[in-house]
Amino acid sequence: MLFFTIWPIFALICLGYVLVRSGFPNPGFWPAAERINYFLFFPALLVSSLADAPIRDPQVLRFGGATVAIILIAALALTLIRRAYPMPAARFGPVLQGTVRFNTYLGLAILATVTGPVGIERAAIYLAIAVPLVNVLSVMALTEAGRSRAPLAMLRTMARNPLILACLGGIALALTGWGLPFGTGHFLELIAQASLPLGLLCVGAALQPTTLHRDGLTLAATGALRLLLMPVLAALIARAVGLSGVEALVLVVFSAIPTAPTSYVLTQQMNGDGTLMAGIVTSQTIAAIATIPLALWVLTF
Repeated sequence: MLFFTIWPIFALICLGYVLVRSGFPNPGFWPAAERINYFLFFPALLVSSLADAPIRDPQVLRFGGATVAIILIAALALTLIRRAYPMPAARFGPVLQGTVRFNTYLGLAILATVTGPVGIERAAIYLAIAVPLVNVLSVMALTEAGRSRAPLAMLRTMARNPLILACLGGIALALTGWGLPFGTGHFLELIAQASLPLGLLCVGAALQPTTLHRDGLTLAATGALRLLLMPVLAALIARAVGLSGVEALVLVVFSAIPTAPTSYVLTQQMNGDGTLMAGIVTSQTIAAIATIPLALWVLTF
């Protein structure tokens, strides 16, 4: 049964929550763990996965187009909803992030469990396309019609983003055909092995159950969009462009997982409604224990 295949992933998230609430190892550990994972372990995973990816494969090109289509259709639908039911950018930003952003660690952990290395390879391609796109959309949603110096700030932020840089580096290696010589591939794979378990522990450590007591309707609506409607949209687009197998599974998985905890950081930095964003992250992560097996069973198996 699919639930029994992926429950250890959620057990790691729960373990992270228990550890941080018990004060172990110490409060300073978790920010440091997130930092080393973000700047070292996770980029190593992306580079090693992308270095030999079949970038020029027509199936991969359709896969990339489907990735962009899913995210843009969802963002456009939310923009139209906002016109009918106006809301300030401080609240629209969390709602949009709660719909189009994704918990990368959880998605990769599920794919590693269900598909193995080939799923991680396709997931790295997905991230190379989706990470810059969702970051741009998130910043635009958190500003009033993208005014001020947001475009310049976005370019600077993306130019320093280690995940984007790792994806670009991995794609460059794949396009040139150089790969990772002199044993560097094995070196990066060893570093990358720490990324997913540490990332899942940090996801659990970031949960804030106290934020669930307000905005119940918004939390429920955003959760339904993210965890139920987004995977359906992904499955429909995958079928429309002729994708199946691992590529279709990657699209569904990254559309069915909860939003990223880093959404809270961006929301706080841009003076958005941080409490709402934290509630969206927490409620979706809890609900995903039930919705992810359901979505994968109905849409891919």
